[in-house]
Amino acid sequence: MENYPLPARRLVEEMTAKAAADTARAIAYQGAPGANSHLAALGFDPDCIALPCFSFQDAIDAVREDRAARAIIPIENSLHGRVADMHFLLPESGLSIVDEYFLPIHHCLMSVDDAPVKSAISHEQALGQCRHYLRKKGIQPIAYADTAGAAALVAERREPGAAAIAPKLAAEIYGLKLRAENIEDSGDNMTRFVLLSKDATVPADNGPVMTTFLFEVKNVPAALYKAMGGFATNGVNMTKLESYQRGASFAATEFYADIEGKPGDPAVDRALEELKFHSKWVRVLGTYRQARSRPMAEDSK
Repeated sequence: MENYPLPARRLVEEMTAKAAADTARAIAYQGAPGANSHLAALGFDPDCIALPCFSFQDAIDAVREDRAARAIIPIENSLHGRVADMHFLLPESGLSIVDEYFLPIHHCLMSVDDAPVKSAISHEQALGQCRHYLRKKGIQPIAYADTAGAAALVAERREPGAAAIAPKLAAEIYGLKLRAENIEDSGDNMTRFVLLSKDATVPADNGPVMTTFLFEVKNVPAALYKAMGGFATNGVNMTKLESYQRGASFAATEFYADIEGKPGDPAVDRALEELKFHSKWVRVLGTYRQARSRPMAEDSK
């Protein structure tokens, strides 16, 4: 609690108490009140009780410790790519992905007065999504834990020339002046969030579903090519494949993947069996409803 700037602390205390009284409705998120993750929680479930947490790990711990039924976590952005640390936090959390949500992202520049803006503080993702605007305006970017927390910090310090990049809601909450709206580098800026829960779910058979998993291929030539072959031959659409390194040796590359379908589907089961044959391990993180369609590539139709 003490990590939040003073203008955010009282509201965080109120929201935390409300969530504690009805944990079944609570959705934990990373950030101060007014953050994009706060908006995502309310957009996903307007009747939820949003529970602000200072870090991604804190939001995950809130679910693990039964202070919230679910957590909503950003996993990737259309402009700036993967959200840092997610590929490490998800498997270590012990939680399952049970849903997904897409939030259009619109950033605003806000400050306490009308002085020329010299610096802008925000989450590194937001800074990256507005980097062309910042460079054009000659504004120095300064990284902070989250967007709305940055707005609260600017409101607390009240330094001339200091601004925050955050959602419009944050300016309303912390009494800041909007200096510019929609400063993101692309109008179709979108962040994908996943919902995490202690209990895995089995989506009803009334629409497309996604399955997310991690794996590490065996250290043999063409292992990844062979591991992926089962998805192609069985007609399973893989919508995302991303590699990442764990540790400092650069010897073990792990992969994150999303596919359309679920275990129990014959084609998916055959593809996963072939993947397991060519991998050291495979770990399914969750199967959940598809919130947004993923078009197949032309050459795979």
